[in-house]
Amino acid sequence: MPSPILERLAETPLVFDGAMGTLLYSRGVFINRNFDELNLSRPDMVEKVHQDYLAAGAMVLLANTFGANAARLARFGLEGKVRDIVAAGVRIARGVAGDQAWVAGSMGPTGLIADPGDPSSLAPIREALRETAVAMLDAGVDAIVLETFRNPLEMQIALETVRALGPGPVFATMMFDQDRLTGDGLTPEQAAALLVRGGADVIGANCGEGPSVLSDVGVRMQVAGKPVLIQPNAGLPRRVDGRVLYMATPEYFGEHAKRNLAGGVRAVGGCCGTTPEHIRQIAAEVRMVSGGRVQVAVATQLEAEGVSAGPATSPLALRSALGSALSEGFVVSVEVDPPPGIDPTKAIEGARLLKAAGVRFVNIADGPRATVRMSPLALGVLLQREVGIEPILHVTCRDRNLLGLQSDLLGAHALGLRDLLIVTGDPAKLGDYPNATTVYDLDSVGLLRLVGNLNRGIEPSGRRMQSPTAFVKGCGAEPGALDLSREVGRLHRKVDAGAEYVMTQPVFDAGIMARFLDRVEGIGVPILMGVLPLASFRNAEFLHNEVPGMSIPGPIRERMRAAGSGPAAREEGVRIARETARVFLTRVQGLYIMPPFDRYETAVAVLQGLPIPSAKKPSVVSASDA
Repeated sequence: MPSPILERLAETPLVFDGAMGTLLYSRGVFINRNFDELNLSRPDMVEKVHQDYLAAGAMVLLANTFGANAARLARFGLEGKVRDIVAAGVRIARGVAGDQAWVAGSMGPTGLIADPGDPSSLAPIREALRETAVAMLDAGVDAIVLETFRNPLEMQIALETVRALGPGPVFATMMFDQDRLTGDGLTPEQAAALLVRGGADVIGANCGEGPSVLSDVGVRMQVAGKPVLIQPNAGLPRRVDGRVLYMATPEYFGEHAKRNLAGGVRAVGGCCGTTPEHIRQIAAEVRMVSGGRVQVAVATQLEAEGVSAGPATSPLALRSALGSALSEGFVVSVEVDPPPGIDPTKAIEGARLLKAAGVRFVNIADGPRATVRMSPLALGVLLQREVGIEPILHVTCRDRNLLGLQSDLLGAHALGLRDLLIVTGDPAKLGDYPNATTVYDLDSVGLLRLVGNLNRGIEPSGRRMQSPTAFVKGCGAEPGALDLSREVGRLHRKVDAGAEYVMTQPVFDAGIMARFLDRVEGIGVPILMGVLPLASFRNAEFLHNEVPGMSIPGPIRERMRAAGSGPAAREEGVRIARETARVFLTRVQGLYIMPPFDRYETAVAVLQGLPIPSAKKPSVVSASDA
């Protein structure tokens, strides 16, 4: 039968916990103590470490059993206590995990020398590992994690020993040095092949080095075709005032976790030197790509469970003016950003300019790039009242929990705001307050499901509402994503979750956009192509080099360099944007134009002269931060 932990791993990345020894040491346990024995003498200390990691977002807790084998315990006269120490370690972890996390048995190397030329040296290693593995299985672990093995031969013995005991899930991770080699000189590709031949369900690397080295190792190990687990140290250790400290910050750890996940790694955690803060950063990154903390059932699932839902959502064209525009034909979009302070004058004047040019709608971003700005809900009401223009609100999952999101949506609907662009949102560390909490109860897929349920009169709890909502809901897409297959797959999940239109990131490379459109052909919802008129050569270089998903071809950057600066550069940026848009006018159902630095006149300039493919007067919608 498939293992629950492996089934979950196939659906979404897993967060492992961090260092046990680092926290015990920092809390007063000296290195001359045996840390595994603390399961018997100080279970309260071990329990507190598990509690801290669970609270930080760990989905797998490793029992405090790393050195619980007879060979290692013999140094402390504890070789007869293997079963007691393992059973206590698993019991403590299980008591903390409850039904919120899995418990894995941590099994490290014996410390004995495995000599391939001396078969007699292998028997004690095999017996010590077998005794520990049997104790773990008897204690009821959800998986066994073979970790920190530097010698491939000992890892091979460990896999043979554990596999002989049954089919339970086995995770196997090895140590690599700065040269990306194991103790016997195996490359990541060779080590991966060894682990797969030994029967490991999940392979990977841990300890030894910090995030940078193991990120590279993790990518290379994927050639073996098995899920990969990466658990780096918090950098290299340093001795400061008599204490061993690791210097990699939680933020740095989180950034590498994001890269690992984008590169295909399926499980991430920490080893020596990591703390709950490191795991908290990792958990935030995993929530962004895996559906958040809260899973939202769609209305049909709830109906199957006996919840009475309202009728299917009303036709798109009847829900809002935007819904009608999307149903009628080609739609054009323009961005209006909320102000960073309390004065909305610039946004209001910009909306007036756009309305005079024929714009009927404006999108309002929700804290783009995690910066502090006026709420889109407040600015939307102001623009509706002062300008008579209909807003489309961006809604991110970063700042509000499930309760806050639902409250804001109900309030927006009561104020007559029907149009939403739903995005997961940039993490707080990118913006003004990097230490602010990022919530991510939901991701964009979960929030799309939630809004779809509201449109059928069902709250997330399954309770029937007095009246359903009538939102029109869209989502974002990144044509230039490094892993286009993953991006396209996620876009299909968004559409399945209820997205009714798509707004893309800005595109400058015609080849990238064409490839994206080929991959999503037949997706069934309107696609609005992102267009950003460049303001200067400096602006182009920044977007190309520092903004993920942006690729500005060399010839375009050269045109911006040759144009100089000021009005001439802006005019060249408008020409480039118009040329790019013209290539795809017959392949997309709309454009969304993002004027840089609130220069709304450049959006109007881009539209002038474009042969919009519609007999009807184009509707103009704004959007940003998709």
